[in-house]
Amino acid sequence: MAEEEKGFVIKDRRTFDDKGEAKDQERKEEPRKEETRKKASTEKEEGMPLPEVNFNSLIFSLSSSALINLGEIADPNTGQKQRDLPLAKHTIDTIAMLQDKTKGNLNPEEKRFLDTILADLRWRYVKTAE
Repeated sequence: MAEEEKGFVIKDRRTFDDKGEAKDQERKEEPRKEETRKKASTEKEEGMPLPEVNFNSLIFSLSSSALINLGEIADPNTGQKQRDLPLAKHTIDTIAMLQDKTKGNLNPEEKRFLDTILADLRWRYVKTAE
């Protein structure tokens, strides 16, 4: 008995035909949606500059998250204040872990900033959890 050779199938998955036109209506919409997403992303990036990447900006970002979860400031996405104390505690504990792991490796300004933020967040948590 002779073994039968298995062939392969080529499927054309290109979105455009030889003339550069979309093959079907659904695929015509996809580039437009992607273009809209890219434009919105670019507008966001241009509208709000990102902070410098350093230790203090990391701690500030985490503390902002904790303040949102403590209900102290409004969530920037919804515009509403909501409390999520377990998540706030988790964020505060994360900052405390960073304090412990970076002990002896921070400059005086970073250490002071971290100590101040952590003390403030712990005080706010206790006050809110009462």
